[in-house]
Order: sequence, then structure tokens, then C-alpha cells
Amino acid sequence: MTRLVSGIALALAAVAAIVWLPLVALRVLTCAVAVAAALEYASVSGVSRDGSRVLLAVMVALACWAFGMPALVRLPVVTGLVLAWLAVEVLLFNHEIGRAAAAVAGAAYIGAPLGLLVAVHARSGWAVTLLLLATVVVSDSAQYYSGRAFGRHALAPVISPKKTIEGAIGGVVAAALFMALAGSRVLIGEAVVPLALLGIAIAIVGICGDLFESSLKRRAGVKDSSALIPGHGGVLDRIDALLFATPVFYLYFRALP
Repeated sequence: MTRLVSGIALALAAVAAIVWLPLVALRVLTCAVAVAAALEYASVSGVSRDGSRVLLAVMVALACWAFGMPALVRLPVVTGLVLAWLAVEVLLFNHEIGRAAAAVAGAAYIGAPLGLLVAVHARSGWAVTLLLLATVVVSDSAQYYSGRAFGRHALAPVISPKKTIEGAIGGVVAAALFMALAGSRVLIGEAVVPLALLGIAIAIVGICGDLFESSLKRRAGVKDSSALIPGHGGVLDRIDALLFATPVFYLYFRALP
């Protein structure tokens, strides 16, 4: 019951923010979510020093804000941030390149996709943004129920033993059908086949995002990224698929006239 109640509350809060918040306020809220996810990422990826954790959170927030800006502005800004961050990690904190790269990766993993989510909203409106979120939710739900009903073969037994090939197939099919049906109503004039292919791509990369975060948690020896959300774990646990799916969705809409 706790999981259901908190899930409904999260969904309603997300819909309300996307539909009614002004764009600037939505950017600020998204950056706050990015910071919460960044601190969880720091815990599961071994970024333990307080200074490094603060720097990680700041850089993820800056990347989130920058990727919500026009493309011509975002690329030089983010490149400069990454180079400056690497210099600080290596020269000031005396970290090895591998450890520094793991911290810097947080900006690309968390900050950039959440910034692109805001960019989708700025470019195409709240209905298109909700279409992406709904497709990810439909795919995740279909994976769960298809896996429970038909799951026999493990998809990635070492990383996530409960995920099955049958569940993944159910998620991909559900995402394709949902995107084709709902997308054709939100995006008037878009052909059904490209939308179905987009749904397939979102489901596949979403599964990869889920497995990626599961791998981080397994290496850290934890079940959830945090206990922030009752019954659901942490922020990173809730947005792992979305982080991988958003860039694909954004690129699709950048290609549209």
C-alpha cells in the first residue's frame, strides 16, 4: 500500500509540475531532482569525499540547466564545465583519472538527460513531455507484469536476476503500441510506424538504463540507491530508464521540422 500511495503521489506531482509550472520554475525543480539523484549516484559509484560529492552535485545541476538551453549555447558551456571539473578532480583533489572520470560521468548520466527533458518541454510543450514519461511508465509496467506472467529466461542474471527476456519483450511491445496510439493523437500528422519504432527504441534504451543502475547498485552492494521515496527506493531508482530514454526522444524531435 505504501508503494502504491507514494507512486500515485509522485505521478500526480510530476504531471502537475509539467502542466502548470512556468518553464523557469520547471528548470529549477528539475535541477533539484538532478541534485538528489547525483548524491545517490555519488554513494553507489564510490565518490565518498564531501568536497567531491558537493562538486558532483553542483556540476550535475549546471549540466541540467545548460542542456535545457539552446544547442548552440549548451555545447561550449558543458565542454568548459567538464574540462574544469576534470582539472579540479585531478589537481586539487588528487584523484586518479579513473575516479575523476566516474565523477564527471554523473553530469552526462544525470544532468544532461534531465536538461534535455526540459528542452523537450520548451520546444514541444507539456503534452509531448508527458507522452515520453507515460511511454516509459507503460513499458516498465508491462515488463513487470509480463515477466511475472510469462518470465522463464533471465535477461541479465548477474546484474538483475528478476528481469526476464519475456518481460523485456512485453515492455517493448507495449511501448510500441502505446507510442503509436497515443503519439498519433498528441503529434497530429506523425505516421504510426515511425512512432512505433520510437516506442521500441525508448523501451530498449530504458531497459539498458535500468540495468545500468542495477549494475551500479550491485557493485556498491545495495538494494536501492537510497530510501528517500517510501516503497520505491531513491530518485535514481525511479528515473533510471528515463535517463537513457530522454536523449533518444529528444533526438527524434530535433529531426522533426
